[in-house]
Amino acid sequence: MRVLLLNQFFWPDLAATSQLLTDLVRHLAAEGHDVTVICARHSYAGADCTEPPPVKIVRVPDLAFARSRVARPLSYLSFLITSAWFACRVPKPDIVITMTTPPLLGVVGLAVQVLRGAKHFIWEMDLYPDAAVDLRVLPAKSLLTRTIAFIADSVRRRASAIIVLGECMRARVISHGISPERIEVAENWADGGLLHPAPKRPSSDLTVIYPGNLGLAHDTGTVTAAMRQLNSNPAFRFLFVGGGPRSEPLKRLCEKEGLSGASFLPYCSRDRLNQFLGEADIGLVTQTDSSLGSLVPSKAYSLIAAGLPILFIGPAESTVAAMIRRFHCGWELRCGESDRLVALLEELRQNPALVEEAGALARQAFLIHYDKPAGVRRVCNALGLTQAA
Repeated sequence: MRVLLLNQFFWPDLAATSQLLTDLVRHLAAEGHDVTVICARHSYAGADCTEPPPVKIVRVPDLAFARSRVARPLSYLSFLITSAWFACRVPKPDIVITMTTPPLLGVVGLAVQVLRGAKHFIWEMDLYPDAAVDLRVLPAKSLLTRTIAFIADSVRRRASAIIVLGECMRARVISHGISPERIEVAENWADGGLLHPAPKRPSSDLTVIYPGNLGLAHDTGTVTAAMRQLNSNPAFRFLFVGGGPRSEPLKRLCEKEGLSGASFLPYCSRDRLNQFLGEADIGLVTQTDSSLGSLVPSKAYSLIAAGLPILFIGPAESTVAAMIRRFHCGWELRCGESDRLVALLEELRQNPALVEEAGALARQAFLIHYDKPAGVRRVCNALGLTQAA
């Protein structure tokens, strides 16, 4: 089977979508499929040190990605234009898969579907324009927002199938008037070959780690309030590894207020991340209430791969909260419950057996449901690519 995949970021970029796409194409290539990836020349995060996947990579000209109000949409637009040009000139695919960086990339997939007769699958990482509205980047009722929604839903209705990351995202897509029969749920995963439990150092301290992007969809107020209350106790440490629009402001706030329990490190490769996860006791995941269903935090899968229990701060209906309740692999709080967060952390520091038990259940859930083979198999099932070409 000849498969074409499109996403702005791909190997060796360390963006979450890039890593997931890299895992999928390695699997497809190993299964004997003829795989081509169209991606940008510019990157989003740091560089992966792994070997390049054995697929054809077409890096198209684009404007460098930046988070400003002008640079970001220009980067998106440049990739949409150049990727469309190249997608119509690579060998005719049987299947085209579009992710959602940039938004409306499905339009390019629709063009390949119509002009070249390929099946088109949309792999929704973030739901647009919902995510932009939820994060107050776009006004809900503006002409631009309504236009994006009309285009996105028109593409969804014509796609062969839409792959979403959880039941909360599925409910959002259905609310757009998309038939439930066209929607496939395929939760994300982590690479158990790179992320695994590490021996814990004997310590009475409690270290909470937040890996990856700290963006507009992630609640920081609850954690900040808790760090202020715990600042006088050196037994509590908070480690932020990654970046994102809220990372640097949080770092400056911690420096300004003298919150010495917080440390910040840049993005790192997955093998390096495992070392930092091994130094932590609990993994932190946060999500704003407004972003429920428009995105699903992917860092939860890396945390349970490393045998860390999840401390989730966000809506009860989210996919991460459902995972915690299903597998008893952590704790969930609502946004704003900083006092409950402080009480919980103090209880867990005094009862390390609770952390150890939840971590063991997290790792067990990962091995059965969320390791890379299981994750890519879910996507392949949704694509109808369960047999070798």
